[in-house]
Amino acid sequence: MIRYSRITNKIKREIVLLKGKPCKWGKCSFCDYIEDNSTDEDLNDKINFDILSNITGEYGVLEVINSGNVFELSQKTLNYIKEIIVDKKIDTLFFEAHWIYRKRVKYMRDFFGVKCIVKTGLESFNQDFRERILLKGFDYKNIDEIKEYFDSVCLMVGIQGQSKEMIINDIELARNNFNHFTINIFVENSTNIKPDNKLISWFQSEYKWLDSEQKCDVLWVNTDFGVGD
Repeated sequence: MIRYSRITNKIKREIVLLKGKPCKWGKCSFCDYIEDNSTDEDLNDKINFDILSNITGEYGVLEVINSGNVFELSQKTLNYIKEIIVDKKIDTLFFEAHWIYRKRVKYMRDFFGVKCIVKTGLESFNQDFRERILLKGFDYKNIDEIKEYFDSVCLMVGIQGQSKEMIINDIELARNNFNHFTINIFVENSTNIKPDNKLISWFQSEYKWLDSEQKCDVLWVNTDFGVGD
């Protein structure tokens, strides 16, 4: 498992894939990523400290991800991230949290004490697809409510049951409402959710221009950030 890398295009940053406790939501139908966790906090901290020791601060920007939410990292790991932010003169931090943690996002921003770009795995603005198929658990009233807590949304493309119209609308809403967003192409995994390869091919042809969209990161494969397996 590769757990440290550099993103060298668009928003240049170092990125680390850490280990935390099991995802508190843990219900997303398409996700087996949450298997990369452990209830052994000492083990998690040991792994995380080794990974974090690679950070140089060369870009002044760091992204921290794990198999769930930043809130599932131990306090020791969070404290060490904060030390590194100071020591390496990091001025911008990316991290991710599920909707259930929205009321605690401000606490984490204040804890780290630098500019934070907080991402959330919305996957789609289409409520029926998102909640009936993906089981995401986002009960927001409108986009402004999402923007109240989060700076960036992660969208998923290429799942059976999704349509071109949904994707077109999702991208338009993300571009018009957020200064940053991420698109992940769904890759078949151990879950029962299956990719729609025709839809993925259409997206790859129609939306290749997103590679030039400064505020959008596209993961054409799920290891495009250089971390993972």
